[in-house]
Amino acid sequence: MTALAEMTKSKASEPERRCLATGDRTPKFGLLRFVVSPDGEVVPDLGERLSGRGLWLSSDRDALKTAVDKKLFARAAKAEVTVPSDIADRIETMLMKRCQDIIGLARRSDLLVIGFDRVLEVLDRRSVGLVVIATDAGGGRRDIMAAAEDLPVVSGMTYSEMGEAAGKGVVSFMTILRGGLAKSLHRECERLTGFRPVEMDGRK
Repeated sequence: MTALAEMTKSKASEPERRCLATGDRTPKFGLLRFVVSPDGEVVPDLGERLSGRGLWLSSDRDALKTAVDKKLFARAAKAEVTVPSDIADRIETMLMKRCQDIIGLARRSDLLVIGFDRVLEVLDRRSVGLVVIATDAGGGRRDIMAAAEDLPVVSGMTYSEMGEAAGKGVVSFMTILRGGLAKSLHRECERLTGFRPVEMDGRK
């Protein structure tokens, strides 16, 4: 089974939740969980550990805006709630921190490979679980994406954000070897992209 097929199977086997904004039931992979605090404030629960009834929403700024504008959190909670005015920016910051924390853990676990040449080298060995390309990466994207073949490729972070997490100045390309950290970073990068959508130019 290919890495992409494994990832797809993993998503499909996840418990499903209903998005407040769209009404669709989808695997939790691309959703955000919220809870209502004792004082009635809507709180993002990205780690899905806070107590209370979970309110689920697609990881997308537009979905969040819809939920706020239509008072869907209050309707689902069946109570008066308050939503911080900067909640979208808070979530983006939290997701970025989660991505960087996973990258840092992968580095300390010797599972992180960075740099154009080294990434191409490990891609040739087919031991990679995830490929990450900076949103503002320069030339080389097309070569990396071609070498990745059917492996998952994500973006969402700038090269300075990736570099900070990796303990380097700037990093445009990185991979994490197969395993739980690759799957975790895949999810967080996908969720982050919903709050800062960027299309990579594969021609570069």
